[in-house]
Amino acid sequence: MAERLKDVFFTEASVRAMADAIKGVYARFNKSRFVQLVFDDAFAGLELKQMMRHTTVCLHQMLPKSYRRAVKILMGAAPKVNGFEAMCLPDYVELYGLDDWEVSMEALALFTKYSSSEFAIRPFLKMDPKRGMAFMKKLADDVDPNVRRFASEGCRPRLPWAAALPQFKEDPSPILPILEKLKSDESEFVRKSVANNLNDISQDHPDLVMGLCEKWFGKSKRTDWIIKRACRTMLKSGDRRAMRLFGFDDPKFIGVSKFKVDRNKPAIGDQLEFSFALDVGTKKVCKARLEYIVYFTKANGKVGTKVFQITEGSYEPGKHVFTKKHSFADQSTRKHYPGRHEIAIVVNGVEKSRKGFTLVRKR
Repeated sequence: MAERLKDVFFTEASVRAMADAIKGVYARFNKSRFVQLVFDDAFAGLELKQMMRHTTVCLHQMLPKSYRRAVKILMGAAPKVNGFEAMCLPDYVELYGLDDWEVSMEALALFTKYSSSEFAIRPFLKMDPKRGMAFMKKLADDVDPNVRRFASEGCRPRLPWAAALPQFKEDPSPILPILEKLKSDESEFVRKSVANNLNDISQDHPDLVMGLCEKWFGKSKRTDWIIKRACRTMLKSGDRRAMRLFGFDDPKFIGVSKFKVDRNKPAIGDQLEFSFALDVGTKKVCKARLEYIVYFTKANGKVGTKVFQITEGSYEPGKHVFTKKHSFADQSTRKHYPGRHEIAIVVNGVEKSRKGFTLVRKR
Protein backbone atom coordinates (compact mmCIF):
# COMPACT_ATOMS: atom_id res chain seq x y z
CA MET A 1 0.00 0.00 0.00
CA ALA A 2 1.28 3.49 -0.90
CA GLU A 3 2.57 5.74 1.85
CA ARG A 4 -0.04 7.95 3.44
CA LEU A 5 0.46 11.67 2.85
CA LYS A 6 0.40 12.28 6.61
CA ASP A 7 3.48 10.05 6.88
CA VAL A 8 5.35 11.91 4.11
CA PHE A 9 4.72 15.52 5.13
CA PHE A 10 5.01 17.30 8.47
CA THR A 11 8.00 15.23 9.49
CA GLU A 12 10.50 16.77 11.89
CA ALA A 13 12.88 17.42 8.98
CA SER A 14 10.25 19.13 6.81
CA VAL A 15 8.93 21.28 9.65
CA ARG A 16 12.50 22.33 10.53
CA ALA A 17 13.06 23.24 6.87
CA MET A 18 9.94 25.39 7.01
CA ALA A 19 11.23 27.05 10.20
CA ASP A 20 14.58 27.73 8.48
CA ALA A 21 12.81 29.47 5.60
CA ILE A 22 10.89 31.73 7.99
CA LYS A 23 13.99 32.39 10.10
CA GLY A 24 15.73 33.58 6.94
CA VAL A 25 13.18 36.37 6.66
CA TYR A 26 12.40 36.98 10.34
CA ALA A 27 15.54 36.70 12.46
CA ARG A 28 13.59 36.69 15.75
CA PHE A 29 11.72 33.53 14.81
CA ASN A 30 12.31 30.90 17.53
CA LYS A 31 12.81 27.73 15.53
CA SER A 32 13.27 25.30 18.40
CA ARG A 33 10.20 26.58 20.23
CA PHE A 34 8.14 26.39 17.03
CA VAL A 35 9.15 22.77 16.40
CA GLN A 36 8.39 21.95 20.04
CA LEU A 37 4.91 23.47 19.72
CA VAL A 38 4.17 21.58 16.51
CA PHE A 39 5.19 18.14 17.77
CA ASP A 40 3.05 18.03 20.87
CA ASP A 41 1.65 14.81 22.33
CA ALA A 42 -1.41 14.81 20.07
CA PHE A 43 0.30 15.60 16.74
CA ALA A 44 0.98 12.03 15.57
CA GLY A 45 -2.71 11.15 15.80
CA LEU A 46 -3.87 13.99 13.55
CA GLU A 47 -4.94 13.63 9.93
CA LEU A 48 -3.13 15.61 7.23
CA LYS A 49 -5.36 18.71 7.16
CA GLN A 50 -5.47 18.72 10.95
CA MET A 51 -1.67 18.71 10.97
CA MET A 52 -1.71 21.67 8.62
CA ARG A 53 -4.14 23.64 10.77
CA HIS A 54 -2.26 22.80 13.98
CA THR A 55 1.02 23.98 12.40
CA THR A 56 -0.66 27.20 11.25
CA VAL A 57 -1.84 27.90 14.80
CA CYS A 58 1.68 27.27 16.09
CA LEU A 59 3.02 29.70 13.49
CA HIS A 60 0.64 32.35 14.76
CA GLN A 61 2.09 31.99 18.25
CA MET A 62 5.62 32.62 16.96
CA LEU A 63 5.01 35.51 14.54
CA PRO A 64 4.35 39.20 15.26
CA LYS A 65 0.89 40.02 16.60
CA SER A 66 0.27 42.36 13.67
CA TYR A 67 -1.39 40.36 10.87
CA ARG A 68 0.17 42.58 8.21
CA ARG A 69 3.67 42.11 9.61
CA ALA A 70 3.18 38.38 10.02
CA VAL A 71 1.83 37.79 6.53
CA LYS A 72 4.60 39.87 4.92
CA ILE A 73 7.11 37.58 6.65
CA LEU A 74 5.36 34.53 5.28
CA MET A 75 5.27 36.09 1.80
CA GLY A 76 9.01 36.54 1.98
CA ALA A 77 9.53 32.94 3.05
CA ALA A 78 7.07 31.40 0.57
CA PRO A 79 9.54 30.61 -2.25
CA LYS A 80 11.55 28.41 0.13
CA VAL A 81 8.69 26.55 1.86
CA ASN A 82 8.04 23.24 0.11
CA GLY A 83 5.62 20.31 0.21
CA PHE A 84 2.25 20.24 1.92
CA GLU A 85 3.81 22.38 4.64
CA ALA A 86 3.53 25.31 2.23
CA MET A 87 -0.27 25.03 2.53
CA CYS A 88 0.09 26.51 6.02
CA LEU A 89 0.82 29.89 4.46
CA PRO A 90 -2.54 30.37 2.71
CA ASP A 91 -4.14 28.66 5.69
CA TYR A 92 -2.71 31.47 7.85
CA VAL A 93 -4.55 33.97 5.65
CA GLU A 94 -7.78 31.98 5.94
CA LEU A 95 -7.54 31.86 9.72
CA TYR A 96 -6.34 35.36 10.51
CA GLY A 97 -6.82 37.58 7.45
CA LEU A 98 -10.56 37.88 6.83
CA ASP A 99 -10.58 41.45 8.19
CA ASP A 100 -7.77 42.65 5.91
CA TRP A 101 -8.99 41.95 2.40
CA GLU A 102 -6.36 43.76 0.33
CA VAL A 103 -3.31 42.27 2.04
CA SER A 104 -4.94 38.84 2.16
CA MET A 105 -5.71 38.80 -1.57
CA GLU A 106 -2.15 39.87 -2.38
CA ALA A 107 -0.83 37.08 -0.16
CA LEU A 108 -3.11 34.38 -1.60
CA ALA A 109 -2.14 35.31 -5.17
CA LEU A 110 1.52 34.90 -4.19
CA PHE A 111 1.18 31.75 -2.08
CA THR A 112 -0.70 29.89 -4.81
CA LYS A 113 2.44 30.05 -6.98
CA TYR A 114 4.23 27.77 -4.51
CA SER A 115 1.40 25.65 -3.07
CA SER A 116 -2.30 26.42 -3.58
CA SER A 117 -4.69 28.95 -2.13
CA GLU A 118 -7.77 27.05 -3.32
CA PHE A 119 -8.98 26.23 0.21
CA ALA A 120 -8.09 29.56 1.80
CA ILE A 121 -10.03 31.73 -0.68
CA ARG A 122 -13.36 30.09 0.09
CA PRO A 123 -14.26 31.96 3.29
CA PHE A 124 -13.60 35.20 1.40
CA LEU A 125 -15.90 34.09 -1.43
CA LYS A 126 -18.62 33.28 1.08
CA MET A 127 -18.18 36.60 2.86
CA ASP A 128 -18.27 38.78 -0.28
CA PRO A 129 -18.94 36.73 -3.45
CA LYS A 130 -19.06 39.72 -5.79
CA ARG A 131 -15.74 41.16 -4.63
CA GLY A 132 -14.14 37.73 -4.43
CA MET A 133 -15.11 36.70 -7.94
CA ALA A 134 -13.91 40.01 -9.37
CA PHE A 135 -10.52 39.17 -7.86
CA MET A 136 -10.58 35.62 -9.25
CA LYS A 137 -11.57 36.83 -12.72
CA LYS A 138 -8.59 39.18 -12.72
CA LEU A 139 -6.27 36.29 -11.79
CA ALA A 140 -7.51 34.32 -14.80
CA ASP A 141 -5.38 36.66 -16.95
CA ASP A 142 -2.17 36.12 -14.96
CA VAL A 143 0.99 34.98 -16.74
CA ASP A 144 1.60 32.22 -14.15
CA PRO A 145 -0.39 29.02 -14.86
CA ASN A 146 -0.53 28.27 -11.12
CA VAL A 147 -2.36 31.55 -10.59
CA ARG A 148 -4.71 30.97 -13.54
CA ARG A 149 -5.49 27.50 -12.24
CA PHE A 150 -6.27 28.99 -8.82
CA ALA A 151 -8.81 31.32 -10.49
CA SER A 152 -10.84 28.25 -11.48
CA GLU A 153 -10.01 25.78 -8.72
CA GLY A 154 -10.73 28.16 -5.84
CA CYS A 155 -14.34 28.76 -6.91
CA ARG A 156 -15.30 25.15 -7.65
CA PRO A 157 -18.69 24.59 -6.00
CA ARG A 158 -17.74 21.10 -4.76
CA LEU A 159 -13.97 21.24 -4.31
CA PRO A 160 -12.80 18.01 -2.57
CA TRP A 161 -11.41 18.42 0.96
CA ALA A 162 -12.93 21.89 1.10
CA ALA A 163 -16.13 23.50 2.32
CA ALA A 164 -18.74 23.65 -0.45
CA LEU A 165 -19.83 27.01 -1.85
CA PRO A 166 -23.65 26.81 -1.57
CA GLN A 167 -24.21 30.11 -3.37
CA PHE A 168 -22.39 28.79 -6.46
CA LYS A 169 -24.11 25.41 -6.27
CA GLU A 170 -27.37 27.33 -6.49
CA ASP A 171 -26.22 29.89 -9.05
CA PRO A 172 -22.92 29.14 -10.84
CA SER A 173 -23.23 32.08 -13.27
CA PRO A 174 -20.41 34.10 -11.57
CA ILE A 175 -18.00 31.24 -12.35
CA LEU A 176 -18.72 31.03 -16.07
CA PRO A 177 -16.77 34.14 -17.22
CA ILE A 178 -13.63 32.68 -15.61
CA LEU A 179 -14.11 29.34 -17.36
CA GLU A 180 -14.69 31.13 -20.68
CA LYS A 181 -11.36 32.89 -20.25
CA LEU A 182 -9.54 29.63 -19.51
CA LYS A 183 -11.24 27.16 -21.85
CA SER A 184 -8.35 27.21 -24.34
CA ASP A 185 -5.53 27.74 -21.86
CA GLU A 186 -2.14 26.47 -23.00
CA SER A 187 -1.60 24.70 -19.66
CA GLU A 188 -3.20 21.27 -19.18
CA PHE A 189 -2.98 21.94 -15.44
CA VAL A 190 -5.33 24.89 -15.90
CA ARG A 191 -7.63 23.12 -18.35
CA LYS A 192 -8.03 20.20 -15.97
CA SER A 193 -9.31 22.60 -13.31
CA VAL A 194 -11.79 24.10 -15.79
CA ALA A 195 -13.07 20.60 -16.55
CA ASN A 196 -13.36 19.73 -12.86
CA ASN A 197 -15.21 22.96 -12.16
CA LEU A 198 -17.70 22.20 -14.93
CA ASN A 199 -18.09 18.66 -13.64
CA ASP A 200 -18.94 20.10 -10.21
CA ILE A 201 -21.52 22.42 -11.76
CA SER A 202 -23.05 19.58 -13.80
CA GLN A 203 -24.14 17.80 -10.63
CA ASP A 204 -26.58 20.64 -9.91
CA HIS A 205 -27.11 22.16 -13.37
CA PRO A 206 -26.61 19.47 -16.05
CA ASP A 207 -28.53 21.35 -18.74
CA LEU A 208 -26.46 24.48 -18.24
CA VAL A 209 -23.21 22.54 -18.57
CA MET A 210 -24.44 20.59 -21.58
CA GLY A 211 -25.44 23.83 -23.30
CA LEU A 212 -21.99 25.25 -22.69
CA CYS A 213 -20.28 22.06 -23.86
CA GLU A 214 -22.35 21.96 -27.03
CA LYS A 215 -21.39 25.59 -27.69
CA TRP A 216 -17.67 24.89 -27.13
CA PHE A 217 -17.47 21.49 -28.81
CA GLY A 218 -15.32 21.34 -31.93
CA LYS A 219 -13.67 24.73 -31.38
CA SER A 220 -10.24 23.30 -30.53
CA LYS A 221 -8.54 20.13 -29.31
CA ARG A 222 -7.84 21.80 -25.97
CA THR A 223 -11.47 22.70 -25.42
CA ASP A 224 -12.70 19.27 -26.56
CA TRP A 225 -10.38 17.71 -23.96
CA ILE A 226 -12.00 19.88 -21.29
CA ILE A 227 -15.49 18.97 -22.44
CA LYS A 228 -14.85 15.22 -22.25
CA ARG A 229 -13.58 15.49 -18.67
CA ALA A 230 -16.34 17.92 -17.73
CA CYS A 231 -19.01 15.46 -18.85
CA ARG A 232 -17.61 12.42 -17.05
CA THR A 233 -20.25 12.32 -14.32
CA MET A 234 -23.04 12.79 -16.84
CA LEU A 235 -21.59 10.07 -19.05
CA LYS A 236 -21.35 7.71 -16.08
CA SER A 237 -24.98 8.41 -15.26
CA GLY A 238 -26.01 7.66 -18.85
CA ASP A 239 -27.11 11.20 -19.73
CA ARG A 240 -28.47 10.85 -23.25
CA ARG A 241 -27.58 14.40 -24.27
CA ALA A 242 -23.96 13.84 -23.24
CA MET A 243 -23.88 10.50 -25.06
CA ARG A 244 -25.14 12.12 -28.26
CA LEU A 245 -22.56 14.92 -28.02
CA PHE A 246 -19.72 12.39 -28.17
CA GLY A 247 -21.36 10.27 -30.86
CA PHE A 248 -22.24 7.18 -28.82
CA ASP A 249 -24.92 5.14 -30.57
CA ASP A 250 -28.36 4.23 -29.30
CA PRO A 251 -27.77 1.33 -26.85
CA LYS A 252 -30.98 -0.45 -27.86
CA PHE A 253 -29.09 -1.86 -30.85
CA ILE A 254 -26.19 -3.16 -28.75
CA GLY A 255 -26.44 -6.17 -26.44
CA VAL A 256 -24.28 -8.16 -24.03
CA SER A 257 -24.07 -11.97 -23.97
CA LYS A 258 -21.93 -14.76 -22.50
CA PHE A 259 -21.27 -12.74 -19.33
CA LYS A 260 -19.19 -14.84 -16.90
CA VAL A 261 -17.25 -14.37 -13.67
CA ASP A 262 -14.33 -16.70 -12.99
CA ARG A 263 -15.44 -17.69 -9.46
CA ASN A 264 -18.44 -17.49 -7.17
CA LYS A 265 -16.59 -16.79 -3.91
CA PRO A 266 -13.61 -14.47 -4.37
CA ALA A 267 -11.84 -13.35 -1.20
CA ILE A 268 -11.13 -9.81 -0.07
CA GLY A 269 -7.75 -8.96 -1.60
CA ASP A 270 -8.32 -11.14 -4.69
CA GLN A 271 -8.85 -10.16 -8.30
CA LEU A 272 -12.06 -11.27 -9.96
CA GLU A 273 -11.89 -11.86 -13.70
CA PHE A 274 -15.00 -11.48 -15.82
CA SER A 275 -15.71 -11.69 -19.53
CA PHE A 276 -18.56 -10.90 -21.91
CA ALA A 277 -19.41 -10.46 -25.58
CA LEU A 278 -20.58 -7.16 -27.01
CA ASP A 279 -23.26 -7.85 -29.61
CA VAL A 280 -23.47 -5.07 -32.18
CA GLY A 281 -26.82 -5.43 -33.96
CA THR A 282 -26.47 -2.50 -36.33
CA LYS A 283 -25.64 -2.70 -40.02
CA LYS A 284 -22.81 -0.20 -39.69
CA VAL A 285 -19.97 0.60 -37.33
CA CYS A 286 -21.22 1.93 -33.99
CA LYS A 287 -19.53 3.84 -31.22
CA ALA A 288 -19.80 2.33 -27.72
CA ARG A 289 -18.73 3.32 -24.23
CA LEU A 290 -18.28 0.24 -22.04
CA GLU A 291 -18.36 0.40 -18.23
CA TYR A 292 -19.06 -1.89 -15.35
CA ILE A 293 -20.80 -1.22 -12.06
CA VAL A 294 -19.83 -2.98 -8.84
CA TYR A 295 -22.74 -3.36 -6.41
CA PHE A 296 -20.93 -3.91 -3.12
CA THR A 297 -21.98 -4.61 0.44
CA LYS A 298 -21.03 -1.81 2.83
CA ALA A 299 -20.09 -2.08 6.50
CA ASN A 300 -23.70 -1.38 7.54
CA GLY A 301 -25.04 -4.10 5.26
CA LYS A 302 -26.49 -1.68 2.72
CA VAL A 303 -25.58 -1.74 -0.96
CA GLY A 304 -23.28 0.85 -2.55
CA THR A 305 -22.25 1.26 -6.17
CA LYS A 306 -19.21 2.42 -8.10
CA VAL A 307 -18.81 2.78 -11.87
CA PHE A 308 -15.58 1.82 -13.63
CA GLN A 309 -14.77 2.42 -17.28
CA ILE A 310 -13.66 -0.49 -19.47
CA THR A 311 -13.08 1.22 -22.80
CA GLU A 312 -14.75 3.09 -25.60
CA GLY A 313 -14.39 2.71 -29.34
CA SER A 314 -15.99 1.99 -32.68
CA TYR A 315 -17.15 -1.57 -33.38
CA GLU A 316 -18.18 -3.45 -36.51
CA PRO A 317 -21.46 -5.41 -36.52
CA GLY A 318 -21.11 -8.76 -34.77
CA LYS A 319 -19.63 -10.06 -31.50
CA HIS A 320 -16.64 -8.58 -29.68
CA VAL A 321 -15.23 -10.38 -26.64
CA PHE A 322 -13.86 -8.51 -23.62
CA THR A 323 -12.05 -9.73 -20.51
CA LYS A 324 -11.49 -7.58 -17.43
CA LYS A 325 -10.12 -7.98 -13.90
CA HIS A 326 -11.39 -6.16 -10.84
CA SER A 327 -9.37 -5.98 -7.64
CA PHE A 328 -11.04 -6.36 -4.25
CA ALA A 329 -7.88 -5.28 -2.41
CA ASP A 330 -8.56 -2.72 0.31
CA GLN A 331 -7.38 0.82 -0.41
CA SER A 332 -7.19 3.98 1.66
CA THR A 333 -10.31 5.25 -0.13
CA ARG A 334 -12.19 1.96 -0.45
CA LYS A 335 -12.71 -0.89 2.02
CA HIS A 336 -14.38 -4.20 1.26
CA TYR A 337 -16.73 -6.29 3.37
CA PRO A 338 -17.96 -9.87 3.00
CA GLY A 339 -21.38 -10.46 1.54
CA ARG A 340 -23.39 -10.49 -1.65
CA HIS A 341 -21.88 -8.44 -4.49
CA GLU A 342 -22.79 -7.98 -8.15
CA ILE A 343 -21.10 -6.75 -11.33
CA ALA A 344 -23.14 -5.23 -14.16
CA ILE A 345 -22.04 -4.41 -17.72
CA VAL A 346 -23.12 -0.99 -18.96
CA VAL A 347 -23.21 0.04 -22.63
CA ASN A 348 -23.68 3.71 -23.50
CA GLY A 349 -25.17 4.41 -20.10
CA VAL A 350 -27.61 1.47 -20.02
CA GLU A 351 -27.11 -1.61 -17.85
CA LYS A 352 -27.24 -4.70 -20.05
CA SER A 353 -26.34 -7.69 -17.85
CA ARG A 354 -25.58 -8.46 -14.21
CA LYS A 355 -23.89 -11.30 -12.31
CA GLY A 356 -23.81 -11.99 -8.59
CA PHE A 357 -21.15 -13.55 -6.36
CA THR A 358 -20.22 -13.70 -2.66
CA LEU A 359 -17.17 -11.86 -1.35
CA VAL A 360 -15.56 -13.69 1.57
CA ARG A 361 -12.75 -13.03 4.00
CA LYS A 362 -9.39 -14.55 3.06
CA ARG A 363 -8.45 -17.51 5.24
